Amino acid sequence: MSRPLSIVADENMPNLQRLFGGCGNITALPGRAISADHLRDCDILLVRSVTSVDAALLAASPVQFVGSATIGTDHIDRDYLASRQIAFAHAPGCNAASVVQYDLAALAVLRPGWRSARIGVLGGGNVGSRVAAQLAALGAAVVVCDPFLDQADCGQPLVGLEALLGCDIVLLHAPLTTGGCHPTHHLIGAAELAALPSGALLLNAGRGGVVDNRALLAWLSSGAALTTALDVWEGEPQIDSELLARVALATPHIAGYSDQGRSNGSAMVAKALYRHLGLAVGRHNEQRPAPLALGEVDDLNAAIIASYDPRRDDRRLRAALASCRGPAERAAAFDRLRRDYPARLEFDHYAVTSRQPALRTALAAVGFTVTEG
Repeated sequence: MSRPLSIVADENMPNLQRLFGGCGNITALPGRAISADHLRDCDILLVRSVTSVDAALLAASPVQFVGSATIGTDHIDRDYLASRQIAFAHAPGCNAASVVQYDLAALAVLRPGWRSARIGVLGGGNVGSRVAAQLAALGAAVVVCDPFLDQADCGQPLVGLEALLGCDIVLLHAPLTTGGCHPTHHLIGAAELAALPSGALLLNAGRGGVVDNRALLAWLSSGAALTTALDVWEGEPQIDSELLARVALATPHIAGYSDQGRSNGSAMVAKALYRHLGLAVGRHNEQRPAPLALGEVDDLNAAIIASYDPRRDDRRLRAALASCRGPAERAAAFDRLRRDYPARLEFDHYAVTSRQPALRTALAAVGFTVTEG
């Protein structure tokens, strides 16, 4: 009789036992702690974004399947997996709605008049395209910068980087790449920051390395009139304390951390694993609860913030790091904030009422369940 499959998984993946328990025996570990020693008898490796999966990790392992419950894959050496004929799956689009919620909430907090601003979105992939479409549906003037898209593939006007940097608000949702025709590593550096209009808002909820954090710190330290919101950082989990002190909104890489976004990632990888193993894809749908009532609202921004207020995450991050005594403690605190992230529901889990027809239309476009009241 063959042994049960051995599964090593990031403990931050929701529903591990329910989704993967039928495939083998699960060992759940902190993502950053997963090492080659843990994988010597491992058949299946399940990660999120903090585990670097490459030859150094897998060379001595019998791993046959790697699943990443994330949109991005910059932490995965896919060429190495292919060379070893190790199957791979990830979860594109799993948390796009969560990131849209984060972006809208950050705009509501930092730029209440965002619907009349010109907004540029860097990256037209699963997340960026959804963000852009949502903003356009709410009446904002939106452009997208993505050299890999043709206008026919993009629902919003496509522009180059120079035009993007002329926008009042710039939202970064590009993957992190270091090679190819259009690498994104440090795409936003000193020259690009200087090209932003005075008073602009720069928000990065994509990948930390797309922005040169040292250049950003220097620019903000110079007194530049730039409002910055960062959910992702170079050097995570050891983020720059000086930069933290100068950004208007700081969160610990949780833009996509809604309950639904994280659960979707696990479920998508589980389906891929079941297919890889030749098993029938299980049904794991949970009964959807009735929407939670937020009551009557008379302002779109107020409704968005009532569903999710990113300032709570900002306060948690600053408080957690302020009490730390060194880089190691700061890194551990950053990871704990992600591991112990509180429940967060997306827009479509809330019901609102309004007597204003135009506001009801906007609330419905965001995703709320809306009644006249």
